[in-house]
Amino acid sequence: MFNENEVKTKMEKAIENLESRFTTVRAGRANPNILSGIMVEYYGAPTPINAIATVSVPEARQLMIKPFDKNSLKDIEKAIYSADLGMAPTNNGEVIILTVPELTEETRKNYVKQVKDMAEEARIALRNIRQDANNNIKKQEFTEDEEKSYLDSVQKLIGKYNQVVEEKFKEKEKELLSI
Repeated sequence: MFNENEVKTKMEKAIENLESRFTTVRAGRANPNILSGIMVEYYGAPTPINAIATVSVPEARQLMIKPFDKNSLKDIEKAIYSADLGMAPTNNGEVIILTVPELTEETRKNYVKQVKDMAEEARIALRNIRQDANNNIKKQEFTEDEEKSYLDSVQKLIGKYNQVVEEKFKEKEKELLSI
């Protein structure tokens, strides 16, 4: 049997994945999400920064990382350097301050290209989900009218979600290009 909700759920997950990937692209303002994915060697185990420290935004272009254990300051600093974020951490013995530099026009355009590629990958994921759903519908024994109805509903879903991808892309592009 064809399950439209299952297809919808898969498409929503593709959108959520796109949104989380968009948050890793910085837009000239401090955003704690640019640190997501950075792992710190903490007592021999790779640990996410937000698990061993609080990350706050004291100013529009600054991130403050305050570790729960001051002994981990050097390890956090080392992890940030190796992540190559384009920001130099400042360690004052208590906290690490990251100052987000202003984006140049060229950097902004490169980020827009990155975001455009991410949006295209999301569209490809949506098309793959549609293809799987269509193949599933065609394998089952529906009447011609039922099959056409199900294929049309999948097509409407992909149209809706492609529109969401486009809106999210335009939103992020505007954020990146605004100074």
